[in-house]
Amino acid sequence: MTELTSSNYRIEKDSMGERQIPESVYYGIQTLRAIENFPISGIKPLATYVDACMLIKKATAIANGELGCISQEISNAIAQAADEVLNGKYRDQFVVDVYQAGAGTSHHMNVNEVLANRALEILGDEKGNYKRVSPNDHVNYGQSTNDVIPTAIRVGALLALEHSLYPALLDAIATLENKAIEYRDIVKSGRTHLQDAVPVRLGEGFRAWAQILSDHRARIERAEEDLYLLGLGGSAAGTGLNTHPQYRHRAAEILSQLINKPLKPAPHLMAAMQSMAPFVSVSGALRNLAQDCIKISHDLRLMDSGPKTGLKEIQLPPVQPGSSIMPGKYNPVMAEMTSMVCFQVMGYDTAIALAAQAGQLELNVMMPLIAYNLIHSIEILGNAIDALSKKCIEGIMAKRDRCLAYAEGSLALVTALNPHIGYLNAAAVAKESLETGKSLRQIVLEKGLMTEEALAKVLDLEQMSAMPQD
Repeated sequence: MTELTSSNYRIEKDSMGERQIPESVYYGIQTLRAIENFPISGIKPLATYVDACMLIKKATAIANGELGCISQEISNAIAQAADEVLNGKYRDQFVVDVYQAGAGTSHHMNVNEVLANRALEILGDEKGNYKRVSPNDHVNYGQSTNDVIPTAIRVGALLALEHSLYPALLDAIATLENKAIEYRDIVKSGRTHLQDAVPVRLGEGFRAWAQILSDHRARIERAEEDLYLLGLGGSAAGTGLNTHPQYRHRAAEILSQLINKPLKPAPHLMAAMQSMAPFVSVSGALRNLAQDCIKISHDLRLMDSGPKTGLKEIQLPPVQPGSSIMPGKYNPVMAEMTSMVCFQVMGYDTAIALAAQAGQLELNVMMPLIAYNLIHSIEILGNAIDALSKKCIEGIMAKRDRCLAYAEGSLALVTALNPHIGYLNAAAVAKESLETGKSLRQIVLEKGLMTEEALAKVLDLEQMSAMPQD
C-alpha cells in the first residue's frame, strides 16, 4: 500500500511499518530496507542476472495470465515492463548488494517492486498503488524466492555461457588452429621438468592447446545440461502451494522459448530447489578450464621470456609499455591478466562448493553468493579468453632461428640413439657432450657407434618431431 505525501516522496507500507520512498525510484519499501541493511560491498547484481530474472518474470506473467491467475491486463503490463528492462531501461533500479538476505529475497523483491511500479505506469496509474498491481500478489503470483532464484541462476548461467564463454572459446580454438598451420614446419626443443627434451613442432604445441580448449568446451556443455531442469513452480518448499496445476509446465515452456534452451520442470521440484549440484558441476568445469588456461598462459610467458636472457622462442605482441622505470621494456600482460582471472574463478569455485553444502532442510540460503560467483566466473573467464586470443595469440610471431638452435643443441636428441646404440651408450655420449662441448654427432662418429649416413637419418629433426599419423 502507498500514500502520496508530496511531489518528492511517497509513503509505502509493509508488515514492519511504513517508510518514505523517493517518488523518482521504481523500487519500493522492501528494497529500501535491503539498501539500509546491506551496505557491504557496493557490488550490484550482474546485468545477466537481472536479465535472467526479467525473463522468468515475463514467462510467469504470461503463464499466469493465460491460466487466469492474474488479469490479462496486468499480465501484459508486467511482461511489457520486463521487456523494457531487457532492452536496457531502469537498470539503475536494481540496487541490492550481492551480499544480502539469505536465498536472495531482497533482490527478488527489488525485481518484483520495479516491475510492479513500471506496470502501474504502463496502465496509467501511479507508482506505489499496489492495490492495483502488487509486487507480491501479481508480479510474484505462484512464486517464491525459493524457486525463482535457483531458476534465475540456471537461466543466468545459460545466458552467460551462450553470450560470453562459448564464443570466446570458439574464437580462441580457431586462432590456435591457425597458428598451428602457420608454424607447422618450425622445430623447437621440447622441455619436460623445464629441462631439454626431444624436439617438437611449434605448430603442434598450438594445436595441442586448441584440442585442450575443445575438450573443455565439451565438458562444460555436458555440465550445462543439468541446468535445463527447473524447480520453478515449486513455490515456497517444492510442493507447488498456491500455483495452478499447469503453471510449472507452461512457465517452463515459455521460458524455454525465450532463451532457446530445452528447459522443463524437474521430475521432483523439491529436489531441484534444494540441491545446488548443477551449479557445482558447471563451476567445477569452469575451474578445470581455468587451470589449463593458467598453464597455457604460463607457457606463453616462458616461451616469450627474454628478450636477451630467456627462451624467446616466440614474440608476443607488445600492447603497452612494461615498466615505469625501464625504457623499452614490455611484459606479457595479456597472459598475466588471464592467470589472475583464472585464479579468481578457482576461488569462486571454492566459495560455490562451500555455499552449496550449506543448505538446510527445504532451502539453501546461500544462493545469492552462488548466483554472483557462477555467472561472474563465466563472464570474466570468457572475457579473458577472448582478450588473450585477440590481443596476444593472434599476433604471436615465431623466432625461427632461435627455435632451431635450441632444437639442434638439445642433449635430448640422444634419445633417438637408444634403439641403435643402447641406453647406457647414449647416456655416456650425452655426458661427454655436456662435459666437453662436443656435439652428439661428433662423439658418436668418433666412437664408431654408427655410420655417418645412419646417424644423419636418426638425427633428422623433421622426422623426430613429426606427429604420428593414423
